[in-house]
Amino acid sequence: MSKLKSLLLLGLTLWLTGCANNDANRLPYDAWYLGLIAPNYMEVWIETADAVDQHDRVFRRAMSGVAAINTPKNLKGDPRGWPSYPGSGAGKHVLGADLPRLIYVRWQSLAELQTYEAYIVIPEATREAMVKGERVYCDFDGKWITDYRYMVTVGLAPGGVTKTWIGGPCLMPIEVARVMGSVVQEGPDGGKSGGQYALPLKPASKAYIEKYGIPYGSW
Repeated sequence: MSKLKSLLLLGLTLWLTGCANNDANRLPYDAWYLGLIAPNYMEVWIETADAVDQHDRVFRRAMSGVAAINTPKNLKGDPRGWPSYPGSGAGKHVLGADLPRLIYVRWQSLAELQTYEAYIVIPEATREAMVKGERVYCDFDGKWITDYRYMVTVGLAPGGVTKTWIGGPCLMPIEVARVMGSVVQEGPDGGKSGGQYALPLKPASKAYIEKYGIPYGSW
């Protein structure tokens, strides 16, 4: 084979591979969203939230930092249970990823000073639901649209409890899984912080927990 033919064959192979990868990531939206929430006053610091897509590609630290939470100063917030509409949570779009197969979360439960990790499997039926468009009337802009459940929301609660939903801006969320995390024996930051947690509790959270405690068993 001539050098020219070899180069042409190589170029064709790379082009076809690129097309195959683009097809593999062809979603009806630009990217799915990974968000995290915590019950009222039960503050959380996310060390890492990693995603593995259905082609086994790993997206490390797809999200990290503070989970979405409410901390009313009058202590009238109720941390028990989960909201009927959890929303998107604090997070990011997982750019370049196909639909998720697995989500790994390692987090610091600041309410109890404990570190947990959890592996959350996303079933095939859930992935199918994420790309199924539904006609719905959207109150946000007052018109009918085709919406998708592209938001993956993970709730993190004391005791290592996680609950996961998929939802769309104008669609009711669907519960995906409830997974019990396990304690990370090395502590926060894999033992690298000398046992120091990322953030102190906000005054309202500290006051609530001191007065009412942590409602274990409600999640």
